[in-house]
Amino acid sequence: MEKYIGVKLIKAMPMNRGEYCRYRGWQGPEDENKYNDGYLVEYLDSPSDAHPDHAGYISWSPKDVFEEAYRRITDMTFGLAIEAAKKGMKVARRGWNGKDMFLYHVPADSYKATTDVAKFLLGDMVEYGAYLAMKTAQGNVVPWLASQTDMLAEDWFIVE
Repeated sequence: MEKYIGVKLIKAMPMNRGEYCRYRGWQGPEDENKYNDGYLVEYLDSPSDAHPDHAGYISWSPKDVFEEAYRRITDMTFGLAIEAAKKGMKVARRGWNGKDMFLYHVPADSYKATTDVAKFLLGDMVEYGAYLAMKTAQGNVVPWLASQTDMLAEDWFIVE
């Protein structure tokens, strides 16, 4: 088998194995420890009709497995922030001091050339690659580049 790594936005809450089985209305297997710490996990991108209180697919994950795979959306690494942005979410750092600043992903596209230089060099349409844009504290939008501090920070969060 090959190795994989995944990034998903989920909802979760602490719940031991026995509580999860009761929540689902199940009788848990006798050979499993019903007091094992873990989490009820809801996968938001997987619709399901398995439980009336959840729109997504739900499952249970042991605590150590869950905590190895997931981080709160308030304490993310730069890599997780980029993945969240690529999925259409706004991201920011707690360490930024500007009010209402955030980043978002702009996919590759093109626009009509508006300057003589662009028309001369590139023709009628200017193609550009994907990038991260920043909504600044002043309210305008600019292309954004990460600093070393930004890349190594673990205070990234999803702006809701």
